[in-house]
Amino acid sequence: MQYIWLLISAALIGVDRLTKWIVVSNMELNNTIHIIKFGDTEFLNIYYCLNNGAAFSKLSGQTILLIVLTSIIILGLLVLMVTKRIKRPIYMLAVSLIIAGGIGNLIDRVFNNGQVVDFIDFRIINFPVFNFADICAVCGAIILMIVVVVDEIREKKHKKTVDNAENNSDDTNN
Repeated sequence: MQYIWLLISAALIGVDRLTKWIVVSNMELNNTIHIIKFGDTEFLNIYYCLNNGAAFSKLSGQTILLIVLTSIIILGLLVLMVTKRIKRPIYMLAVSLIIAGGIGNLIDRVFNNGQVVDFIDFRIINFPVFNFADICAVCGAIILMIVVVVDEIREKKHKKTVDNAENNSDDTNN
């Protein structure tokens, strides 16, 4: 089953590579194509730019560090998947998305002088420009955080129920 999730990651990496190739092949650096615009208000643009940092341009210029950290995280997640330490489909989905996003941007860093191609620009909310790999990684991380929190809440409720049942059993036996 884990290999299906790896195929999903590979397909998502393919989508990332394709979208970046389309942008790089058809646009000049720092040019904009307006996708959704009402009057003078720009909502969504394709803006071709390069980013040599991580999210929100953090660690800008730290290419080696970003390559090493990303590689370690991806390898760790791959090992967890292949050794079947991650079993639940929702966890597999989250990890597959994170792997796809990490590899998509890692390919850029390694083969594009440490720079990642970004092009999705939501100007209405003044958000940093990003790409499909970023969407994958962020969605995977959000799913993972939500599931971990929900599981932790369930575990605490279950433990409380078991503790209450044991306490009630002790009371009736005494």
